[in-house]
Amino acid sequence: MLVGTGRLYTAVAVGGFRRYATYRTATAAGVFTNTVFGLILAYVFMALWDEKPHLGGYDQAQALTYVWLSQALLKAMATMGGGFEDELIERIRTGDIAIDLYRPADLQLWWLSQDAGRAMFHLLGRGAVPLAFGALFFELALPADPLTWIAFLIAVALGTVVSFSLRYLVALSAFWLLDGAGVAQMSMIAGVFCSGMLLPLNVFPGALGEVVRALPWSSLVQGPVDVLLGTADPLGTYAFQASWALGLLTLGRLIQSVATRRVVVQGG
Repeated sequence: MLVGTGRLYTAVAVGGFRRYATYRTATAAGVFTNTVFGLILAYVFMALWDEKPHLGGYDQAQALTYVWLSQALLKAMATMGGGFEDELIERIRTGDIAIDLYRPADLQLWWLSQDAGRAMFHLLGRGAVPLAFGALFFELALPADPLTWIAFLIAVALGTVVSFSLRYLVALSAFWLLDGAGVAQMSMIAGVFCSGMLLPLNVFPGALGEVVRALPWSSLVQGPVDVLLGTADPLGTYAFQASWALGLLTLGRLIQSVATRRVVVQGG
């Protein structure tokens, strides 16, 4: 039974990967956009670190590495949305979610598997080229030790689960709001500001820096990048990410149960 269940969700993940792999023009456009935006940020960071060397505990090479890694992770982590949540919100709004709830598959695991496939494609399809471009034209502090890269990929995997958990809660809000666009917009703003996508969270001063680093969004970019740069303890980062993932997944499951009972009662 467990083998069959595992095969089901593996197939869903593979399907998610293949689904996004079909959008070749959009992927190429995304690679171009990430590369251009990376160039803009790189020169801004160079000017900033010329004025304030070792800002946030990074030297200039580490700061530039941060720029290109954040661009590599941008779409994989869906810090600005654009994942499964729009489709799930629409299914809730139209009532098609009732069909999903009666399927012999767990709703949360189904969407998590699909989102894992999406994240994997974007990490390879949209993340690798901007990072390679940055490494070719800028002096980056990329590690040579393969174990460091493995530690980074583990942090990325945990970060994608945290990202999914946040966006799953956003989608579930549509059970009560019917239109989750407003919540999705607020989540996008929080993701951009609190993940470290535009500026390392280590640069944020005082209490503000402590707060944003303690929020779940820091698991998306700041955490994985610091693992690769060697400025954070991998085990501590994993524990932080796993705690948020477990808590948010549990909350999502509880809200899903309440919403399911509501749909069953209304359907009955």
